[in-house]
Amino acid sequence: MAGLKLVCALALCLLVVSPIATTAITCGEVSTKMSACVRYLQNGGALPRPCCDGVRSLNGMARTTLDRQTACRCLQNAAKTIPNIKPNLAETLPGKCGVNIPYKISTSTNCNR
Repeated sequence: MAGLKLVCALALCLLVVSPIATTAITCGEVSTKMSACVRYLQNGGALPRPCCDGVRSLNGMARTTLDRQTACRCLQNAAKTIPNIKPNLAETLPGKCGVNIPYKISTSTNCNR
């Protein structure tokens, strides 16, 4: 009987914790949302609508501090691996897409803050 209670308690814990654990944003999601922006960030020109859709979607997904920090780190890592990203275009991208964020988009941004 004690074993059954333990199994039930563990199952309940998994049900409660699982949704929380799976709601964290991933670098894969960040990459998917921002993929339409790469050419713009490299070359400038016309800002593609799918890029802004991705920026707005990513902003909506990143609700918790952990999500925002994760997205920040993912974007910084991506900027290091994608050639020819123009920092000034990255910095102004959220505003051009109608998204207001309280920090500068830069590889030097401290994602822990």
